[in-house]
Amino acid sequence: MAKLILLVVVFTAAWWLLKGYVRSLREDAPPATRSEDMVRCASCGVHLPRSEGLLRGGRTFCSEEHARSEG
Repeated sequence: MAKLILLVVVFTAAWWLLKGYVRSLREDAPPATRSEDMVRCASCGVHLPRSEGLLRGGRTFCSEEHARSEG
């Protein structure tokens, strides 16, 4: 009977520690970032975040080189 009680105590302690560890991982995780609209380069077709694109003449480009070649 003592072995059974000891087993229950060990199992409960392990579960409690694991639960605390998982909780700490969730608290340390960085907050979710907002998604950003993706746009397509008018020259090569690659997709990139809108904030990284170059807007020239109403068209979006992935680099200055592509903006010059199409302009």
